Amino acid sequence: MALETKIYQKENNSSFRAMLTESLNDIWKSRFLSRQLAERDIKAQYRQSYLGIIWAFITPLATAAVWIFLNLSGTVKVTDTGVPYPVYAFSGTLLWSIIREAINSPTTSTNSARGIMSKINFPKEALIISGIYKLLFNSSFKVLLLLIFVFIFGIGFHWSLLLLPFAILGALLFGTTIGLILTPLSMLYNDVGKIVGMGFSFLMYVTPVVYAIPKSGVMKTIMEWNPLTPVILTSRDLITGTTPEYLTYYFIVLGLSLPLFIFALLSYRVSIPIIVERSA
Repeated sequence: MALETKIYQKENNSSFRAMLTESLNDIWKSRFLSRQLAERDIKAQYRQSYLGIIWAFITPLATAAVWIFLNLSGTVKVTDTGVPYPVYAFSGTLLWSIIREAINSPTTSTNSARGIMSKINFPKEALIISGIYKLLFNSSFKVLLLLIFVFIFGIGFHWSLLLLPFAILGALLFGTTIGLILTPLSMLYNDVGKIVGMGFSFLMYVTPVVYAIPKSGVMKTIMEWNPLTPVILTSRDLITGTTPEYLTYYFIVLGLSLPLFIFALLSYRVSIPIIVERSA
């Protein structure tokens, strides 16, 4: 049987539509590879771990537990959140961990496959899709634990919980878009990853993760303009059955994320093979 011959050549960067079509075709053709890469990474992640998937909950649980303790002890006075504070704190830290993992995923997936990319020519989009598969897998367990919290603290079932999966997908889209934009820079300069890590430690405290937006002041303005705020608050409102207050801003953020995702995906497609070739 004659083998298929495929010729790789320099892409016509002037045709945005052609690049997008080829990228989408490669995503479809490499769907099996994407799933295999995701399964390999998930198994490797938990193979030698006694606690396994529980590690995905430990960080948000520990962070939430610290703030719950500080609030109960009176060390830190948190303004009224309108819902039981343990649900507020845990939902915020868990949603924050999902977004942060989505931002780190493209860089992590690409760096882990750097050796393969220098030897085998395959659609680089498979790395992004495999990262999304891993995000969906990890996020599903986190959301399940969050729903348990909702019932334990008496909030119970309400219709907005049915919309929560769409909010989580929106958070993953937002995070993955930022991650795709940062990945080429992170692969060129290791300092970028360290700066992003430090930046997120600061961003958590200007985002309503563990405390509500102040009634007035500079911090109120910063938190309201922060694009992470509507993503966190809208998802939390759906969890707790509260009417989303920042729904318009949330749709604006998602509306901008989609074209930025496409632009970042095409930039990734063009830049990553060049970066890998030069660093080989």
